[in-house]
Amino acid sequence: MTGSVLDPLRGDGDLRLAVIVNPCLPPGLLANTVATISVGIGARQPGLGRIDLADRTGLRISISADRPVPILQADPEQIRTLLTRATTQADLDIVVFPEFARQMNHFSEYEAAFPGRDLMQETLDGIGLCGPSKVVKSLTGSLKLLR
Repeated sequence: MTGSVLDPLRGDGDLRLAVIVNPCLPPGLLANTVATISVGIGARQPGLGRIDLADRTGLRISISADRPVPILQADPEQIRTLLTRATTQADLDIVVFPEFARQMNHFSEYEAAFPGRDLMQETLDGIGLCGPSKVVKSLTGSLKLLR
């Protein structure tokens, strides 16, 4: 497009997102897992939502996202396998929500407990991925949408 600059952090680039969760979680925990992972991805890629828009009356809002965020489903073993595969990829942000985090009331507890844990041995309620489209698609292409 002549005169237009594509911005990878405005939905124009090759950046893809996916949030994968255990569909067996109760609705409240499922929503919390998706929200928490999404905040983690947003913290790693702050440009994803850093766009303000105004309606015709001048009401200004911050957008929720500038690209689709599919919520996919996988059981805890599939999520662990996905984590194993994802860690071998360059340029991929990975956000994980381990089940044990739910027993902690303060982040400082989680932060203190985390170094003593092995994520590959933990039950994982969800994982978020953000990176090159080809990489994210190759990792998540066989997963179904959460319904």
